[in-house]
Amino acid sequence: MTTYGIVADLNRCIGCQTCTSACKHANATAPGIQWRKVLDFETGEFPIVNRAFVPVGCMHCEEPSCRDVCPTRATRKRDDGIVTIDYDVCIGCAYCAVSCPYQARSRVDKPSAAYGGKAMRHEALREEPARLGVAQKCTLCVDRIDEGRANGLVPGVDAVATPACVASCISGALQMGDLDDPDSNVSQLLRTKRHFRMHEELGNGPNTYYLYDSETSDVAEPEEVPYVAEPVGLAAVSPKLQTNWDWRAAANFTFGGTGTGLMVAAAATTMPGPTLWLGMFLALAFVGTGLTCIWFEIGRPWRFLNVFLNPRTSWMSREAMAAVPFFGFGGLGWLLGSNLLLILSALSGLAFLYSQARILRAAKGIPAWRHPAIVPLVISTGLTEGAGALAILSLVIGAEIIRFGALALAALLLLRLWFWTRYRSGLAHDGAPTGVFAAFNAGHIGLAAMPQTILITIAVIAVVIPAGQGEALALAGLGAMLTGWDFKHTLITRAAFNQGYAINKMPARGAGQSRAGIKPGWHKA
Repeated sequence: MTTYGIVADLNRCIGCQTCTSACKHANATAPGIQWRKVLDFETGEFPIVNRAFVPVGCMHCEEPSCRDVCPTRATRKRDDGIVTIDYDVCIGCAYCAVSCPYQARSRVDKPSAAYGGKAMRHEALREEPARLGVAQKCTLCVDRIDEGRANGLVPGVDAVATPACVASCISGALQMGDLDDPDSNVSQLLRTKRHFRMHEELGNGPNTYYLYDSETSDVAEPEEVPYVAEPVGLAAVSPKLQTNWDWRAAANFTFGGTGTGLMVAAAATTMPGPTLWLGMFLALAFVGTGLTCIWFEIGRPWRFLNVFLNPRTSWMSREAMAAVPFFGFGGLGWLLGSNLLLILSALSGLAFLYSQARILRAAKGIPAWRHPAIVPLVISTGLTEGAGALAILSLVIGAEIIRFGALALAALLLLRLWFWTRYRSGLAHDGAPTGVFAAFNAGHIGLAAMPQTILITIAVIAVVIPAGQGEALALAGLGAMLTGWDFKHTLITRAAFNQGYAINKMPARGAGQSRAGIKPGWHKA
C-alpha cells in the first residue's frame, strides 16, 4: 500500500509563504483562493513570547468527512490516499466545505481577476471554467505525482514528481512521501521527532503531521490544548463565520422542518374536512419552497439530480430520497383524499426531517452543528412548528381541534425547550467558538426559557379556559413557528463559526524547548 502525506517541521518553517506562491503558480487558483497557506501563531507575553508558522491545506485524511457527506460522489479518495474532486459531477452544494474541519475547501462562482476588471493574459490563458460553481481544494499536485511515477520518479524525492509547495520550500520545512513505507523520508522523520496532527480528536485522521521537537525533550505532553477565548492578534487563525451556506440554506431547514412537521400533525389528527387537506397542501408547499431556495444556492443547479448518487453515506442524498415519497404520497393523498397516503407521506416527512438533522450533525467543520444534541433539537423544533402551523390553520378554517391541539402543542414546546437546554449546556461543557455563544446570546433566541414558558402557558390556557381557545391556541402556534424559524436562521447564518485552527505544541526554536500550544477563539465552561 501507498499513502502519501506531508510532514511539516515547525522548527524550520520561517513563514516566507513560498509554498503559497508556488501553489498558486502551479494550480492557477483564483484571486483570494489559497490551497496552501501559512498561519502565524503567537503566544505568551513580552519578554517571553513564542511564535510558530504553520503550513495548512487539504490534509488528505484517512477518513475524509468531505467524501462521506458529498451527495454526488464527486469527492473521492484514491488508493494512494489522495483526496480528489470530480468537477464534472460536483453540484457546488458546499456541503463538503462546511464538513471540512481544516477550512481547505472553497467555491468560486464566477471568474475574477487579480487586479479587477479585465483578466491579464496569463489569467485568461489559465482560466479553468470547470472549477466555477463547484468545490475546489488542494490536489497534492496529483498531475505531477502521476506523471512522475509514470516516468519512474519517486514523489517526495524527485522534485518534478513532488507537490509544488514541498518542492519549493526554501527551508526544507515541508517533506512529502509515502507514510506506509518505513524507509521513506517522512516515515524516518516521524520516528525521530515528536509530532502531532491538527484537530486529530475529530477522527478524520489527517495525513499532515507537524514536527515540533526532538525525542530528547522532557517536556510533558498537555492533556488538552488550552482554549483562548479572546485571542489578541490571532484573528487570522480563530474560527470565522462560514459563508458557504446563507439564508437560502436556512430557509431549507426552516420550511423543511415546518412542512414535514405540519404533515405529521395533520396525520396525527386524522381529521377529515378542509383543515386536513389544506394542511397537506401547505405542508407540501413549505417543503417545496425550502428545496427551491437551496436549488438557487448551489453552484451548478442544473446538475441537481446528482444529489441522489450517494445515499450510502451522505445525509443530503438521503434527504433528497425521502423527499420523493413525501411529495408523491402527499400529492396523491391530497388529490384523492386518502388517509393512508397521508400517513405514508407523514412517515416520509419524518425521514426527511431526521435527514436534515443528521446533515447538520455530519458537518464536522461547524462545531455548533456537529454537536450530537443538535439532532433531537432540530427534530423537535420541526414537529413543534408543524403543530403550531396546524393550530393557526384550524383557527382560520374554524375547525375544532382545540383540546387535543393545545395539549400536543404544549407538550412539544416543553420538549423543545428541554432539548434546547441540553444543547446549550452541551456546547458550554464541550467547548465551542466564542462567536457561537455570542450569536445565541446577542439575538436573545426565542427558544430560551422565558419566551418558551410564555408560549407553553398560552397553550395550557387554551386547554382549560373556554373563552378564546382558538385564538389562544393560534397565538401559541404562531409563537412556536416564529421562535423555531429564528433559531434555525441564527444557527445557519450567525452561529455557524468554523473550526478555526489550533496548534498542539509551540515548536522548540533553536536550542529552546517546545511549549504548550493554543486553540484561539474557543470557550469552554
